[in-house]
Amino acid sequence: MTVATPPTTRGALARREARLAWGLLLPTISIVSLVIILPLIAIFWISVKPVGLADLRPVQLIVKENLRNSGDDFRIEYRIRNSSQDKAMKGASFTDVIPAGITLNDIPEGCALKGEVFSCDFGDVEGKFNERLKIPVTITADKATSKAAMRATSPITLGSGESVLTNSEFTLDNFKQIFDSSEFMSVLWATVFYTVVGTIGALLVGLFAAMLLNKSFKGQGILRGLYLFPYVSPIIAVAFTWIALFDPFSGSVNALLIQMGNITTPINFFGERPLALIMVTVFEIWRYFPLSFLFILARMQSIDTDMYEAADMDGASPFQKFWYLSLPMLLGILSVLFLLRFIWTFNKFDDIFLLTGGNAGTRTLTVNVYEQAFAVSNIGAGAAVAVVIFAVLLTFSFLFLRYISQEEGL
Repeated sequence: MTVATPPTTRGALARREARLAWGLLLPTISIVSLVIILPLIAIFWISVKPVGLADLRPVQLIVKENLRNSGDDFRIEYRIRNSSQDKAMKGASFTDVIPAGITLNDIPEGCALKGEVFSCDFGDVEGKFNERLKIPVTITADKATSKAAMRATSPITLGSGESVLTNSEFTLDNFKQIFDSSEFMSVLWATVFYTVVGTIGALLVGLFAAMLLNKSFKGQGILRGLYLFPYVSPIIAVAFTWIALFDPFSGSVNALLIQMGNITTPINFFGERPLALIMVTVFEIWRYFPLSFLFILARMQSIDTDMYEAADMDGASPFQKFWYLSLPMLLGILSVLFLLRFIWTFNKFDDIFLLTGGNAGTRTLTVNVYEQAFAVSNIGAGAAVAVVIFAVLLTFSFLFLRYISQEEGL
């Protein structure tokens, strides 16, 4: 006789298991939040700040000291400057320890000596503040020892300045600069072409390769391993191999085409529009089709073969078996692969940068992030482009999961 568990007992047990599950997941959720959410918030914050590459350096007082001499006349030189070129600093001052055996002969205005502690107060200073102090000294100890003692101590600086990263100044000029740029549409077009054609191409080539190797034959394992070679090879190695092969002066491809009489002058595959964009897209397809091939082949081998045998008995052609039997079973994995490959390809930077550097019409949004942030030294504009990328991918993922995946039953 089975005794039924009261509903209240089952409910209490379920709640305890849920709390335990959330407790076990808490470290993972915390780590993911720190790794993903915090940098994402920082990018959104920087995108609405007028910040350049130089603004990342904190506003501080920089003091360099040196003990110099002209014959027997010694002096201590202090070079004081504001690290910022345009931001003011409040309460700028520094203190330094004067080693024993060194006597200051003249104390500059605004400075004081208490025991061995020498201090100078400059008050509020503007950007580009730069001043030198030359203080004559008398050395009663060994000169080499005194110089070593001066080098052993460093001045301690004080002062605070407003940082553009933490102040209340916000702007939309970064986004305005992006969308008002004459190159934005060409960059967007290159990104869409590279992403869509590269993603669909990698799926189609992976599907074709999976259909070829979905049979048992001698050397099948070796051939499958060779198919994975483009994906597992180091990106730097394969990128420079392609550059060497398609080089207009010493590349094997141009030499072969000229010898065969197909062309009379070398073709600059990675330096001409629109050929360069086509070439980097072909490289994307070649390098990443093995991932699609691997997942599609695994799904094809899990399909029951009985329905293929029944289709053979009914006289179905190979195309009919693929269209009506294989493809419906593969739509689920193809949808997932399309979503993942679209996101990864849209975010791809290293392939294009290594092949063309973003030149000849291959400048995508991710390459634009690098150029805005580091080539132009506009961190705010670079972050704004990154926000645009995030918005596009978020919108695409939502629409894909909302409509496409529902049609496929995912």
